[in-house]
Amino acid sequence: MTRFLPRITALALIATAGIAASQPVQAQDATSGEKVNQLIIYGDDPCPASNAGEITVCARKDESERFRIPAPLRDNPNAAANQGWTERVRAYETVGAAGVNSCSPVGSGGASGCVSRLINAAYAEKKQSSDVQFGRLIEEERAKRLQTIDADTAAEQARVEVLEKQYEEKLAKERAAEDAAGAATPPPAITPSHP
Repeated sequence: MTRFLPRITALALIATAGIAASQPVQAQDATSGEKVNQLIIYGDDPCPASNAGEITVCARKDESERFRIPAPLRDNPNAAANQGWTERVRAYETVGAAGVNSCSPVGSGGASGCVSRLINAAYAEKKQSSDVQFGRLIEEERAKRLQTIDADTAAEQARVEVLEKQYEEKLAKERAAEDAAGAATPPPAITPSHP
């Protein structure tokens, strides 16, 4: 039973990754309050346009990747064939290390270096990852939106100024018409009253 467990786990991961890749991921950014839609599209499929309240970012992959297992799940990144010589040599630096910050079972502080080693390994793996980085794509989309803010603001200001000028001209015409009507009408005659 134990030899089938890794296969079942791998199949579950593949199924989960396949579902996640085919459906859009929607999240709401806590800082700006806008909705973010993250899609992976294949080949020449069009990327949906962003709305005013929603940022849509698309990561384009090759058409041959559409029905394949996602690249991070195909390979074992920890296999010796996928490690460079510098990483192999760096592994020899800690051989025989014991004591505080060594991540070894020897000594009273041997386990204290394990967490930092795990954190460093996670950051190194993330840095070397060839998978889609949606955070970077979202920031690029925000930068595109910010580039158009000045032009949009100038266009809106010009439109408001035109409307204000038209309104002022209309008021001036109405006042002139009232003044002309008031000048044409003679004042009412006052008749004296006798008792």
